[in-house]
Amino acid sequence: MLTPKQKELLMFIHERLKESGVPPSFDEMKEALDLRSKSGIHRLITALEERGFVRRLPHRARAMEIIKLPESVPQSVAARGRGFSPSVIEGSLGRTSAPAPSADGQTIALPIMGRIAAGVPAEAIQTKLDTIDVPPELLAKGEHYALEVKGDSMIDAGILEGDTIIVRKCEDASNGDIIVALVDEEEATLKRLRRRGASIALEAANPAYETRIFGPDRVRVQGRLVGLIRRY
Repeated sequence: MLTPKQKELLMFIHERLKESGVPPSFDEMKEALDLRSKSGIHRLITALEERGFVRRLPHRARAMEIIKLPESVPQSVAARGRGFSPSVIEGSLGRTSAPAPSADGQTIALPIMGRIAAGVPAEAIQTKLDTIDVPPELLAKGEHYALEVKGDSMIDAGILEGDTIIVRKCEDASNGDIIVALVDEEEATLKRLRRRGASIALEAANPAYETRIFGPDRVRVQGRLVGLIRRY
């Protein structure tokens, strides 16, 4: 048995999946249900997941599928909301067995996996837009990918809108590193990592932007900045 709010959220997600194949953002769910915070949405989704109505897909931001609908809704309808492929940042960005050498044999071709917000956190696009040839000396050991920068919150760190950043995939970073951070499993942003006790601060490099503080369970490191390429 679902509560009225749980059923309302389930049907909202279901209708959005039918329309676009992509689930709504937490902000959209919060607004649709007239809730004050995203924590309420987190609790509702957890309850739906525990009751077997939805399943969150691992290593994907904002990714979930409808398993079943309430008995009052024909189950044939539920099938139309399944099987989507969300366009968001994934934990396996840029995974390759070995970077592909470019035609000149002196650079490495990295996939440009989307755009990252250097400003207010926004959804990242997990679509392979192109590839970029990178000098091997820009790369460390491990897996790498490239992202295009959108926004101006990191300008004092020399990162401008339109730049292409090279990111080494990792799940942890040192204090002061510039990271790709996934917030609440749905928003990706480029910020400097600062640990403050048990909390995590995402610090901009532009005085026009405030530092945002989160609990440790709300931020997941997706990679660490190791290089930057700018075209003039």
